[in-house]
Amino acid sequence: MRSAGRAEWTKLRTDAGNGWLTLGVVALTLAVGAAVAMTSRCDATGCGGDPTRLSLTGVLVGQVVVAIVAVLTAGNEYSTGMMHTTLTAVPRRLTVLLSKSAVLTAVLLVAGTVSVLGSLLIGGLVRPGRGFTEEHGFTALSLTDGPTLRAAVGSVLYLVLIGLLSLGVALVVRDSATAVGIVLALLFVLPILAQVVADPDWQRHLQQVSPMTAGLAVQTTVHVDDLPMGPWQGLGVLALWAAGAMTAGGRLLCVRDA
Repeated sequence: MRSAGRAEWTKLRTDAGNGWLTLGVVALTLAVGAAVAMTSRCDATGCGGDPTRLSLTGVLVGQVVVAIVAVLTAGNEYSTGMMHTTLTAVPRRLTVLLSKSAVLTAVLLVAGTVSVLGSLLIGGLVRPGRGFTEEHGFTALSLTDGPTLRAAVGSVLYLVLIGLLSLGVALVVRDSATAVGIVLALLFVLPILAQVVADPDWQRHLQQVSPMTAGLAVQTTVHVDDLPMGPWQGLGVLALWAAGAMTAGGRLLCVRDA
C-alpha cells in the first residue's frame, strides 16, 4: 500500500498540468470569494446577508477545477494506456483504488484548507467596510465561532468529497471529458430544476438530493432553520453520492480489463 501510494503521488506531482490545476483551485476560490466579499453590502440591521457564506462563494467555482483534477487522476491513465502498466505493477486493484483516493484526498485537503482559510481571511478584512458590522447585527469573523468553524471545515470536506465523487465517475466511464460532463451535470442540473419546478415540496426534495445544494448547506451560518436539511446532514448527502460513485468505480475497476 505504501509503495502504491508513493507511485500515485509521483504520477500526480510530476504531471505539470495537475500542479497548475491545483493552484487554479486555490486562485479561483480566493479570487471569486474576494470579489463577492468586496461587492456585497449590508446597509441596515436585518439586511439578511450571510457574510461567511458570501466569503466562501469561490468554492462554487473551485469545485469545477477540483472535479477536473480528480477525473484526470484516473482518466489520463486510461487515455494513455498507463492504467494497464499500473495494474500490472500493482495487481491488487483495491490497493490501486485506495492509493489514488488517499493521494487525491491529501492534495485536496491542503488546497481546500488554503482556499477556505484565505477566503475567510479576506472576507474578515473586507466585510466591516461593507456594512457587516456589530451595529447591523454581525460579529467579527472568527474560527472560534461555532457556525463559522463548521462552515470552514465543511467547505474543505465538501471539496474533498467532490474530488472523490469525480474520481469514482471517472473510473466508471473511463473517459475524462465524459466524466467531467457527468459530474458537472450532477452538480448543476438538479439545482436548476429546483428553480424551475413550481411545486414547493418538489423544490425542497430536489434540494435535499442535489449533491451541490445539499453539500453547500454546511456553509450557512444564519437562518439555518430555513434550510431544506441541516448543514451536516446536507454534507452527508454529498458523502453518500461520493461513496456510491467510488463503490461503483471500484467494483468496475476490479472486474474489467484495463
